[in-house]
Amino acid sequence: MKAVVFTLGCKVNSCESNSLIKGLEDLGFEVSDELEFADLYIINTCAVTKEAEKKSRQAIARVKKQNPLARIIVTGCASEKNPESFSRKNGVHVVTGTSSKEKILELIEENGQFIFPPETEYHELPLCKTIKSRAYVKIQDGCNNFCSYCIIPYLRGRSRSRSPESIKNEIIALNADETVLTAINLSAYNYEGKNLTCLIESLADVNTRIRFGSLEENVISEELLIALKNLKDFAPHFHLSLQSGSDNTLKAMNRKYTAKEYKDGVNLIRKYFPNAGITTDVIVGYPTETELDFIDSYNFIKEIEFSDVHAFCFSPREGTVAYKLKDLDGNVKRDRLNKLLELKEILKSRFISKNLQTFQDVIIEEFEDGYSCGYTGNYIKTYIKGRIENGKYKVCLTEKYKQGALAEIKEKL
Repeated sequence: MKAVVFTLGCKVNSCESNSLIKGLEDLGFEVSDELEFADLYIINTCAVTKEAEKKSRQAIARVKKQNPLARIIVTGCASEKNPESFSRKNGVHVVTGTSSKEKILELIEENGQFIFPPETEYHELPLCKTIKSRAYVKIQDGCNNFCSYCIIPYLRGRSRSRSPESIKNEIIALNADETVLTAINLSAYNYEGKNLTCLIESLADVNTRIRFGSLEENVISEELLIALKNLKDFAPHFHLSLQSGSDNTLKAMNRKYTAKEYKDGVNLIRKYFPNAGITTDVIVGYPTETELDFIDSYNFIKEIEFSDVHAFCFSPREGTVAYKLKDLDGNVKRDRLNKLLELKEILKSRFISKNLQTFQDVIIEEFEDGYSCGYTGNYIKTYIKGRIENGKYKVCLTEKYKQGALAEIKEKL
């Protein structure tokens, strides 16, 4: 029997999907994460934006084109938010939400909706399957922040964290070249009084490059950065969520920091990791964002000199505080987004140029258009001519290429 686990959305979804892949393999299925012919499809949905929810619904039609007779199971945030809209879809057999995803393995032959109660403690899933050289390890779920634009706390529940022992055991068992610690709110990690710094200190002897998923400004501290310095191998890349560089907009979004506090966190990172890649998310066109607020945000992003920016227009989500606000004109939002995307390309190019003729450790993960590709620790996509074995290499970045840089191998690590 062939199964496909098709994933939309965040790295937490990818991590949970990888757990389902491992569980299906243990049941005897041949499993893929690519959209291809199969007897069973599990669609792991996303609801972070209206567009993500739309793509989640469209995924049903896409899998039915592969095999109209296949069993289809829909799970994740979009189906938690509106299970009926998926149950009504022709060909869908099972609908579940965000909780107890491992129970999907017991529902393969069932029919109906199975929306389980919200979890109050961290729920262990089957050991993730490492798809490439990089493994994702989920350490936390849920969120207590209730940013005014975000639906996720209502779908994922309150914050809960996984034990350091369980996390470390999975990292060791996966034995990947790189391990990405991922979560719904990584910065909220706290297991029985042990915070993110304590977790990092417990991982000081693991033999893998540790990389963070998305962080919040409030977690950046001297203690955390020292703990990261003491790891055997740390990828100096900090995806530090911003959302806006305007204090007015941050307050309206219920983000609990100011632009100055955010900048202080960036400066602290650069004190310990001068060449760190610092990337971010920015929402453009929040309903209360004036032209002056946007200019403040634009100038702040320019001042910080991010290595990359994920910018997108505000998307009203029913059930959030911001949904009740009057949305800005679409042309205004698109114009602001285009300006920010132009700045993003300038900043990204500048960061890559700054790293040319430097030595970097790169983990090769895939082969693409005649090049072996991977990422440096500070998250520059690297291209090496020809097909080489996956693994870790010391390279010299030689020139800009596509959205990254060409490199020459100096040694295999």
